[in-house]
Amino acid sequence: MSSIVDALYELKYNPFEFGAFLASFYKAESEVENNLLLAPLVIPLCSHPIIGQKLFNSNVRSTIWSVFDDRTKLYDLQERIDGFQALTEQCIQYCLVNDWLSIDVQSLALRSCENSDSVFTNQKSAEKLGRLCSGHSVVEIYMFLGVKPR
Repeated sequence: MSSIVDALYELKYNPFEFGAFLASFYKAESEVENNLLLAPLVIPLCSHPIIGQKLFNSNVRSTIWSVFDDRTKLYDLQERIDGFQALTEQCIQYCLVNDWLSIDVQSLALRSCENSDSVFTNQKSAEKLGRLCSGHSVVEIYMFLGVKPR
């Protein structure tokens, strides 16, 4: 029975589906040093049924404080980050292979590749999360969300 559950999980949560979330996030995100450390937040926040919808419905005037105003909805975020860690790593590899992202080793940053031949479907919730995180430090974002990087 567990093999059926594992197979269904892998069908729903696979790097081919969620790679576009990371590519969209890093395409919209700017001015964050060590932004590679933000990768574990993208899939757990954007795939969350309530938070993902709030991100999708946010507008240009929204801030990280207005979107994440109710901290009780973030109660399971650390568990989601830990649970999606392997998927996040696979998605980063998928994005690197497709030339959607590149790694800047000097600054520990992922950058969007503008001249990629492969096209991805832009994910609005991830793009808006990238805009919300722009201008904030990694430490500030993790402290605000109440989670720890691992």
